[in-house]
Amino acid sequence: MTLARSPHRGRTIAGLGLSAILVTWAVAPSASAEPVPGPAAPAGREAGIDREALRRSLDAVHEAGMYGTYSAVRDGGARWLGAAGVADVRTRRPVHPRMVHRVGSITKTFTAVAILQQVGRGRVELDAPVARYLPGLLPDELGQNITVRMLLNHTSGIGDYVAGAFPSLVQASPQSIDEHRFRRIAPLELVRFGLQAPRTGEPGQLWSYSNTNYVIAGLLLEKVTGTGAEEYITRHVIRAAGLRDTSFPRTPVVPGPHSKAYEALYGYIDPPRDYSVYDMSWAGTAGAVVATMEDLNRFYRELLGGGLLAPAQLAQMRTTVPVTDAQGDVIMNYGLGIYSQDLPCGRFWGHDGGVFGMGTISMSGEDGRRQLSLGFNLMKYQQLDANGYPQPHAIDYAMGSHFVQALCGPSAAAAKSARPPVLLPTQQVLVKR
Repeated sequence: MTLARSPHRGRTIAGLGLSAILVTWAVAPSASAEPVPGPAAPAGREAGIDREALRRSLDAVHEAGMYGTYSAVRDGGARWLGAAGVADVRTRRPVHPRMVHRVGSITKTFTAVAILQQVGRGRVELDAPVARYLPGLLPDELGQNITVRMLLNHTSGIGDYVAGAFPSLVQASPQSIDEHRFRRIAPLELVRFGLQAPRTGEPGQLWSYSNTNYVIAGLLLEKVTGTGAEEYITRHVIRAAGLRDTSFPRTPVVPGPHSKAYEALYGYIDPPRDYSVYDMSWAGTAGAVVATMEDLNRFYRELLGGGLLAPAQLAQMRTTVPVTDAQGDVIMNYGLGIYSQDLPCGRFWGHDGGVFGMGTISMSGEDGRRQLSLGFNLMKYQQLDANGYPQPHAIDYAMGSHFVQALCGPSAAAAKSARPPVLLPTQQVLVKR
């Protein structure tokens, strides 16, 4: 969720939580791993987790240049936790699988669940105008034409607030990131920045990722519940899912054992700088949650299994709009705070997130049985090409191999020969201006 202007052809690069990074199916050669006791898996299912292959592929992510990474994989009752690399490049303190991590835009799934709970109670209508619930927040015409659904599936056309909150990034400078480590910024100010940004389209016209949508969703949640949005989500989503290490931090410090968070800003910060201590009010209901990888797997398992939403609302959440690349090819389908990604071994649902120095991706099979949550502590490590586009890095290829090994298991080898490389959603979005 960062932004910087490339010196090439005036392009602006914004890391907002979604992207397309080319990866291959190949699993790179040999992470500390931790076997997790659990109920016996059904016959034939334990073979779905190749612990040694997972260990080798996670090692390869670190060997490719990632400082530290941790992974939680689940196939029914079979679980695997692994970690590779360091949490602190100076002291060489190692990462471990149960570290608490800033999960960025995965927060959007939590916020969307809370809104959909209100839909189920009849307090919110997805296709009602935002002005019904928040009169005066948006200019008159926008308030009447933008619906709640458009906020949640990013088709509102409202611009993103990140450039307004961190203006130095437009010059590829981290100055405003450094200056605002302990700044408290109100949601209404973030909305104001978003409304000042260029519109990305007419309401409902096309998909365009904007953190502003989810800050507005948080304000709407507060209005209809009479409770602070973060408090409501904590009580009715986080606790309802049984998550023990997930929260909206009350201070700039990540609660619990955690890694440092290294931001490279595509080489404009060299060496990469630690941003693990940071006031996350700038992200709020769009990206401030912290969690462990195990908690993320539990959250999506509860969600997809019907434990947090009624069937009608879960179906609405999984009603998607296409997300296309610059060539017009569909690279994923975005629902309400969740997206689907098709792999040769099936369809997976989840989200990813990126904040200064920390990236995360969490994906689950349609029934919530097969899962991967992966966290890493170095962001925007790629180089830019002459047009200002991030180029795939060895880390991306290694991460993609682990991604496929974790979700497809033994079928990953078959997939390698059956299909060409795929697009893996990770942590950056390109915005052209």
